[in-house]
Amino acid sequence: MSGRGRLGDLLGIDHPIVQGPFGGGLSSVALAAAVSEGGGLGSYGAHILTPDAITGLVTDLKAATSRPFAVNLWVPLAGERSALPDNAAFTAHTERLRPYYDELGVAAPTFEDVEALPDFDAQIDALLAAAPPVISFVMGIPPRRVVDEARRRGIALIGTATTVDEALALEDTGLDAIVASGSDAGGHRGAFLAPLRESLVGTFSLVPQIVDAVTAPVIAAGGIADGRGIRAALTLGADAVQIGTAFLATRESGASDVHKRRLGTPAARTTVLTRLFSGRTARGIPNRFVHDMAAYEDAVPPYPVQNALMQPIRRAAAAQGRPEYVNLWAGQAAALAHEGLGAREYLAHLVEELTRQDVPFPSSPAS
Repeated sequence: MSGRGRLGDLLGIDHPIVQGPFGGGLSSVALAAAVSEGGGLGSYGAHILTPDAITGLVTDLKAATSRPFAVNLWVPLAGERSALPDNAAFTAHTERLRPYYDELGVAAPTFEDVEALPDFDAQIDALLAAAPPVISFVMGIPPRRVVDEARRRGIALIGTATTVDEALALEDTGLDAIVASGSDAGGHRGAFLAPLRESLVGTFSLVPQIVDAVTAPVIAAGGIADGRGIRAALTLGADAVQIGTAFLATRESGASDVHKRRLGTPAARTTVLTRLFSGRTARGIPNRFVHDMAAYEDAVPPYPVQNALMQPIRRAAAAQGRPEYVNLWAGQAAALAHEGLGAREYLAHLVEELTRQDVPFPSSPAS
């Protein structure tokens, strides 16, 4: 084994650091390429993309970096496609949000504006044909045919587990590496074998249990933003770490400026789980919208309906510089992020921290 460790040997990366994939437009080719060029594994969240867009994305990533990178997809949740409300229920959900549409000066979406979920089979077929070096998954287990075809094409597969049982199921399916995603992690939760409330295991409780249960390389995710967190995860047996929120704060990420400016501040010390922005449970920094609408957590429709209802509000708020109505996805180490750094600069600092103690972060550029 080389000094790069098991994951480095598997994927051909120099450092045990994976950039978390971001959905909903928060990923960027520039971010993934910068991390990969720096010796980590850059990632791009493609779950909202059409098959043609996925083909183009992989072409762009291959042009931007000659190093390994990952493209991430969501495995469909059972019953989600049939969970659309009727017109009367949709109108009621719309009227609940009417004050926010009016305040931000945007039109409420119509029932016809709710787009059907992308066809996963078509997405994965396009992705396999495009042959990125790595494909990663959240929310479930890819079909066996996908695993067999990826192996035939030389594509490494990474699955995401929120519990030990999920990790065992992913390994049994033949995936090459497993992300142990603790409840500390920002963004959408990916539990798929048990109810969410039974799948909220903290990162540093989850990692050693998954390490003991599987033989595949384990990637620790959730609440890791600096060298201390990386060393702790490696000490618990992880082969690498996946860092999301802190890379979301870098210049290359697709996050809005109002989102980035909240990361690394005292406001980021508190995060909550909420369904209010998309209809799926996700972790983010609470704001006025989360507090005002807290009583409706269980009443909002599931994804993708609530996501469509909130899209005009989120976009207008970001454009108007109003963070109180933006989905500020963040993990529980968000206050350790450093807004304004370049992704490769941040990665290099993490690598330096792994070998030295008390390395100060470089100053962020003046905004």
